[in-house]
Amino acid sequence: MRRPPGHPGEPYFAAVADRLGAAYLRYNFTMGTAQEVAFLVDTLRLPEGARLLDVGCGPGRHAIPLAQAGLSVTGVDVSARFLDIAADAARNAGVGAAFFEVDARQMPFDDEFDAVISLCQGAFGLMGRDDSLVLKRMAEAVVPGGRVVVTAFNALYEARHPRAGATLDADAGLVHELAEITTEAGTSEQVDLWTGVYTARELRLLALGVGLIPEELWAVEPGGYARRAPDLEHPELMLLARRPSGRS
Repeated sequence: MRRPPGHPGEPYFAAVADRLGAAYLRYNFTMGTAQEVAFLVDTLRLPEGARLLDVGCGPGRHAIPLAQAGLSVTGVDVSARFLDIAADAARNAGVGAAFFEVDARQMPFDDEFDAVISLCQGAFGLMGRDDSLVLKRMAEAVVPGGRVVVTAFNALYEARHPRAGATLDADAGLVHELAEITTEAGTSEQVDLWTGVYTARELRLLALGVGLIPEELWAVEPGGYARRAPDLEHPELMLLARRPSGRS
């Protein structure tokens, strides 16, 4: 079998996101946002006004309801179009969430947030070998004692349930897919997508490698976040990790 094309080594998804625009919010995997946000609020138990950073926030589908829940939310993304949609949604909702165009690998934050999240392959999972750098920047952004949450595609699920048109590169830990998207203008286009896949053990080791302490690791799916042990039957994993309080 021919090996799939390698990750381009840059935030390729910015161009895809700019083409998707508001059409992104019509995809089925976004329909469970309310459940996902409720799970995060219950899991993190942050006080009102706590500072939360959403890395790869997209059009703000988690950031806006988290702000409505009383958190002080900052979102970063590489897509200018997504950020425009998020800012408009925040204004319409009457919340003060702030949004910035930033490559997750170059985030300038240091000890600034009580919690940092990256969900649904918004940033972590899209950067190929630089996923570890994204996690490192997230670990730097959270305060000592704060928590980091990431979701990632489950490598064992991908191997067990191969999708038509998708190819798993077992060496690189990447799934390549030539996908058809519907753009904001209503046209259909084919785009290359590369997404990192991970085992539970790999996520724990990545967290430890950037100075985080893994606390929980769960098997999840869009609209079905729950505290279940990692398995082969759910497409994503969620890592909950903490920055040590004593870290300088």
